[in-house]
Amino acid sequence: MAVFIGTFENKVDQKGRVSVPAVFRQTLAGLSFNGIVAFRSHRADAIEGCGMDFMEQMIARVSEIDLFSETHDDLATTIFSDSQQLPFDGTGRIMLPQGFRDHAGITDRAAFVGMGQLFQIWHPDALERHKAEARDRARSQRLTIPTGGGGAR
Repeated sequence: MAVFIGTFENKVDQKGRVSVPAVFRQTLAGLSFNGIVAFRSHRADAIEGCGMDFMEQMIARVSEIDLFSETHDDLATTIFSDSQQLPFDGTGRIMLPQGFRDHAGITDRAAFVGMGQLFQIWHPDALERHKAEARDRARSQRLTIPTGGGGAR
């Protein structure tokens, strides 16, 4: 399972090409697809990114939801119909589709932020605001991570 941590900022050229951080590329090395799978976040003005292994896990999880239910349809439509395989070029860059860049407000810079099993791509200024808001919510809710399994409190 790929694990993504850290924050990295890279330039985006006029064609929408951006280098995926080397540590992220190393994490994805050896998977069935030489690139990333990306889709517009349905929770934030960001792009979600992952390896094909994580996408396969999401497909399995969504398939556990009642087929033809509204929940299944909403999640499948939001995630899978919008997902694109973005291959690495010879220098480790991907081409971010214009619709993805528009969704995240990405123009000349992109910030890659590790989220554990997936990562997000943000406009750097929007990411800083998001990180500050997330820290404030975590503090005010006194969120912790249990030491022996289970979810956040």
